[in-house]
Amino acid sequence: MGSVLALSSGPSHHKWPFSTEPPPSRWNAHPAHWDRPPRWERRDGRLPNPGSFHSLHRSCKDVFPHQIEGVKMIVNKTLSSFFKVSHTLHLSAVSPSCYRFHVEHLQSDDYSKDKDAPALIGEMDSSGSLNAHALLHLSEHVRARTVFQTQQSQFVTWQFETEYRGSDFTAAVTVANPDILKESVILVAHFLQSVSSGLVLGGELVYHRGRAEEGGILTLAGQYSRPNWVVTLNAGKGGAHASYYHRANKQIQVGVEFEASTRTQETTTSFGYQMELPEANMVFRGMINSRCIIGGVLEKRLTPLPATLIMGAFVNHRGDKLQVGLGVNVG
Repeated sequence: MGSVLALSSGPSHHKWPFSTEPPPSRWNAHPAHWDRPPRWERRDGRLPNPGSFHSLHRSCKDVFPHQIEGVKMIVNKTLSSFFKVSHTLHLSAVSPSCYRFHVEHLQSDDYSKDKDAPALIGEMDSSGSLNAHALLHLSEHVRARTVFQTQQSQFVTWQFETEYRGSDFTAAVTVANPDILKESVILVAHFLQSVSSGLVLGGELVYHRGRAEEGGILTLAGQYSRPNWVVTLNAGKGGAHASYYHRANKQIQVGVEFEASTRTQETTTSFGYQMELPEANMVFRGMINSRCIIGGVLEKRLTPLPATLIMGAFVNHRGDKLQVGLGVNVG
């Protein structure tokens, strides 16, 4: 979903397999170009920009496989240099089967330094639920983002975010679900500062106000990165989230995550890895965690066809459950 409502619930943002929630859409998280930290070495000797707060654990999370269940067919079509659409048909025995229509309007190269930065993103499924994102580069350093989400005929999220990226720091403010009649609002403030070429420090403040309750959660964050590995830690009143990412070579990447939530009183440790086989046009991602869940997803490029075959399986040994998925991505 990508809304700050998930941030206020604790450090754990990962949707584990066998969850009772419906499978997320492809835009439930921030678009990759929005979160990707520009960790480059400045030739002038100045410190690099630390990137977005949401991207602190991205290197580790990208190693883990994304759950696939049932049968899924995705057809992508590029209509022009700035307009793309896709159709998704998902048949599932766990959640309701659905059809999704996804559309992107991309900014031109003259407008944005990010070559493929989407300006408008929309997605609607067969139940009438809508996800809409609008991303604008107001200036070289200022970005604005608006998110609207509906679940059938009801509004779920309306969110406004402004981010400023300086030469060696990033500051962002988000306002979510403001409601004058109910006197409720969620405010989130992020700040990251590059202390050295490899060390980033910062924090997140989440403030929630409603008629019946009012409170705030402060989370401190730190990240230390080297060319082949990254260590990240978030800790606060809501819990802790630590991750370690290591690139062993061009083909193998591994990641370890530890998540603890004071709200649910649960802790989870996960190990994931990614193996790339360029000669076979294959990528395999696997994972195992302390909840006795083991899973893997294999992606095979069907050359010379413009299609990718996706096969996945997840086993919950503790709950004696099995989920198997097969998908085809065309275009």
